[in-house]
Amino acid sequence: MTDRQPLAASIRPRTLEEFVGQDHLRTRLQALFKAKRLPSLLLFGPPGCGKSTLALLLALSRKQSFLRLSAPEVGLANLRKKLENVGILVLDELHRFSKAQQDFFLPILESGEIILLATTTENPSFSVTKQLLSRMHVLRLRPLSRQELLILAKRGAQSLSVAIPEPSLDLLTGLSNGDARTLFNLLELTAELPSDKWNEDALRQALPEVVLRGDREGDTHYELASALIKSIRGSDPDAALYYLACLLEGGEDPRFVCRRLILSASEDVGLADPQALSLAVACQQAVEFVGMPEGFIPLAETVVYLALAVKSNASYAAYLAAQKEIRTQGARPVPLHLRNASSALHKEWGYGRGYKYPHAYPEAWVEQEYLPSEVRRRFYEPKLQGLEPRLNAWLARHRRKRKSG
Repeated sequence: MTDRQPLAASIRPRTLEEFVGQDHLRTRLQALFKAKRLPSLLLFGPPGCGKSTLALLLALSRKQSFLRLSAPEVGLANLRKKLENVGILVLDELHRFSKAQQDFFLPILESGEIILLATTTENPSFSVTKQLLSRMHVLRLRPLSRQELLILAKRGAQSLSVAIPEPSLDLLTGLSNGDARTLFNLLELTAELPSDKWNEDALRQALPEVVLRGDREGDTHYELASALIKSIRGSDPDAALYYLACLLEGGEDPRFVCRRLILSASEDVGLADPQALSLAVACQQAVEFVGMPEGFIPLAETVVYLALAVKSNASYAAYLAAQKEIRTQGARPVPLHLRNASSALHKEWGYGRGYKYPHAYPEAWVEQEYLPSEVRRRFYEPKLQGLEPRLNAWLARHRRKRKSG
């Protein structure tokens, strides 16, 4: 092939009718194209879903001069100069501007000096200031479906004048993970190969390894982590392993995964299997010691163990109950007999007076009040699962004695 524009640019749609995907926004987009005045918009979604294309289509639909820039390539001083006599700014990667830099847009959007059509791959709730968000309409775009990508693959193959078999095009759509830009790059690589390499088996060998997109700052990062923990909580080792693989193959920092597993061991498994926390901490140490890629081995072992372990969130729920008590009622004074009498004045005030040292009594237990007198409730309610009943049997027996006495 001769040198030419990248495929993604050469077949970029010129009208909304040619645009593929985002059917959930179709009615709203049609209204925007017909509106007398275009509002400032923030298009939020994963890479390769059509954010910039839609922004350009909207800008082209207006009889106003427009400028397209990417936030990483322009400073504010340079931006001020470039915006002279510009009615619409198409700005990619708005999240790359700091919160202070984003404030630059507040007065010019407020006055209507320009219309801002910005894109971001990061959740605007965290990456864009509230003040700027209040001046823009947010459109959330979704990853393209496999069927939508197949439409684009056929369109791209036609543009490249190559007759790649449909099963091979379907393979490329699967490798693209909802990203049209990745699809077009793979399509161009395929078109460069000899035609006898266009079958599925040959393509798997010839194409470079495709790694899942690691969206560490965006929603995918948190969605995969959430799915991993919820799969563990739901005792599904297969799903848990799947999401672990998604995170690691996407380039996720294994330390982030270890932190989540340690928290899950305490929150979801808890005292039903106290060994779970020890294993999760050991996993973190093992991953630090052996590094990646072999670190997936202790991670996989821990994920499966946590998924199979008996579950109890009793200690987690107990803390939340105590936390609520403090936040609603305030912290009550510690009973005098529990206070440490570290000085003569403290002793005079009654600190430590009447304290019963449990080890001086049979079974190291003695009837004694530990909570402030104003707090008369139980926070920890053990569950009848795993080791928790056995751990609580001793305390339950003494509580029964207290009631009978």
